[in-house]
Amino acid sequence: MTETKENIGVIGAGICGLCTALALSSKGYQVTVYERDVAPPQGDADQAFFEWQRRGAAQFRHPHAFLAVMCNLMQQNYPELVENFWEAGARKVTFAEMLPDEMKESYVPEPGDDEMWLLMCRRATMETVLRRYVENRPNVTINNRSNIVGMEASVEEGQITVSGIKLQIERGDTETVLHDVIVDASGRNSKFPGWLTDLGATIDVEDDDAEIVYYTRHFKIKPGEKEPPRSGKDRSAGDLGYIKFGVFPGDNGHFAVILCLPNHETELREAVKDPERFNQICCAIPGLYPWVNEDKAIPTTSSFGFGNIHAVWKHFVKEGKPVAQNYFAVGDAAVRTNPLYGRGCSTGIIHAHLLADLLTEKSDPLERALEFDRRTEDRLRPVFEMSLREDKQGINRAKEIFEGRTFNDNKGFKRWLRAAFGDAIAGASREKIHVLRGAMRSFNLMERPGDFLKDPQIRWTILRYMFRGRERNNRARFQRGPKRHEMLEVISKAPAPVEDQAA
Repeated sequence: MTETKENIGVIGAGICGLCTALALSSKGYQVTVYERDVAPPQGDADQAFFEWQRRGAAQFRHPHAFLAVMCNLMQQNYPELVENFWEAGARKVTFAEMLPDEMKESYVPEPGDDEMWLLMCRRATMETVLRRYVENRPNVTINNRSNIVGMEASVEEGQITVSGIKLQIERGDTETVLHDVIVDASGRNSKFPGWLTDLGATIDVEDDDAEIVYYTRHFKIKPGEKEPPRSGKDRSAGDLGYIKFGVFPGDNGHFAVILCLPNHETELREAVKDPERFNQICCAIPGLYPWVNEDKAIPTTSSFGFGNIHAVWKHFVKEGKPVAQNYFAVGDAAVRTNPLYGRGCSTGIIHAHLLADLLTEKSDPLERALEFDRRTEDRLRPVFEMSLREDKQGINRAKEIFEGRTFNDNKGFKRWLRAAFGDAIAGASREKIHVLRGAMRSFNLMERPGDFLKDPQIRWTILRYMFRGRERNNRARFQRGPKRHEMLEVISKAPAPVEDQAA
């Protein structure tokens, strides 16, 4: 155990950085958070969403959700924070509410079901509530408008030891600020790997392209109207094979819709950039029409996209030697998965608490670096690999649709078997609550991915579903909606974007 609490610098006041500051301050550390963007405006959730200039967070206005693993961690450790979310209008979506309609009538709660809940609101609301809670902790300081231009480090016998950061101040001068530990929560565009490389470090990086882009548009339910049900025959989230879609309920009557497209769907990708065509596509999908039709809701933003979606793992230990001592990368600065799965916030807070526990348990810089790498691998690697498999399966399915192949045209028995197994899980999850319960625990990171498949009853159920055939199971994976050629006809009949008309 460390006897004297160290002074720690956390780079970035996004969700992961704030969760890191929260975890460390709870252990008694003095924490300074450095953030280059302005603080959220004083006021309500709408002011935060529409007025906050948050240039440092690329996904700031895209949908977010806190999975059950994160919700329970907050509830157990920071119950006042959870209450603050409810006061700001955040939504609690329970396991019972997530059940398909055909399961609800016969549903009997089991121990642990009450732990499977999601917290949903706009990210601006998430950051505002979290930031105000963190900055009121007595041992946390948030240094706003901090432009970090370098790090302070020494190199002895090839080992880099980080001791601080360099801040840009007036007239281009720099100021060095020393810390016992630097935590990099600055996200996917972190500059630290480049600075470490300049000092001779080698950081191995795994980088896999998900080959997708997604577009978001925000809406608000009209006065006097109620939200449509999220389940039913036509669910508000699903997959048509060539396009994925989803409704993300937010706070205070707001919600967002995302449309996710493979990179090769050039016509559809061009169409969703235009807000009117975005709505045209949504209204053609049975699960989205009840939400976005003009009688139900009004748009509050245009449509806007997010691309360059990769699964990335940066290795900060090489051949048993840490890249740097007293430096720890957390969240997207170290491990990044496809944001479509909504795991980033949850893996970030898991990573933050792993680090806080470790720093309290060990004081030797070398031991800390090696053990943090080991615990990161143990806890986050299964999540990363699951996400990577899902990306590759999605790429393959989208190409089959695009090329006009059927699911039975898969080349190779192993690939066919994996796909058939996935279809059987999807089919069983729609009809058997014990399978859905296990799959939801895995989705919510409440256990290691795939652990639910160790249950003999679940394994036998999935095996039976495999025997009933892929065609029937495959229908559970994809939702009712237009075929690809039909959707292309929809957008061909839509009015041309204003700029095209002007041209």
